[in-house]
Amino acid sequence: MVATGERALGRLETAVVAGGCFWCTEAIFQRVRGVHEVTCGYTGGHVERPSYKAVCTGTTGHAEAVRIRFDPDVIGYADLLDIFFATHDPTQLNRQGNDVGPQYRSAIFPQSASQEAEAKAAISRAQAGLRVPVVTTIEPAAPFYEAEAEHHRYFDRVGDRNPYCTAVIAPKVRKFLRTHADRLKDEVTSGGGG
Repeated sequence: MVATGERALGRLETAVVAGGCFWCTEAIFQRVRGVHEVTCGYTGGHVERPSYKAVCTGTTGHAEAVRIRFDPDVIGYADLLDIFFATHDPTQLNRQGNDVGPQYRSAIFPQSASQEAEAKAAISRAQAGLRVPVVTTIEPAAPFYEAEAEHHRYFDRVGDRNPYCTAVIAPKVRKFLRTHADRLKDEVTSGGGG
């Protein structure tokens, strides 16, 4: 039985996106109102059950991605995609900053025909504000392999104890908190981790 104020899990929808390091993408989306679960993992490749080490070689075809379970009555798929485009650089091919390789590509993995149409529209919206081309790809839904346990909620667990988190993730989260305050979960009050 579902308690008052909670939604049945079957009513949630799934989005899968890749925008560079999955620690960064996860740290953003777990703070979004209407998002119930964010899972780091790998998708879009040709190797079954890849490991982080294998994906990091850039030879498995997988992207570091996140699977987002969200309540469409609270936040729509199009809104999630707008946040996705606002929180990474969709003009960098196979990289985000110093993270380089096809595993760091910008990609959307629609889970339905309607999501695919919304992904195309989101790319057009993102492109409208830019002078250089958006290179984000729309790729077929593929098996999603959950990342190893040490990657889950990495920024919140490790935070300022890791130089990468301090230099790369923390500024992205702070910017998101400033620019998307209307999208934050009620319990989110700061941009820190760890």
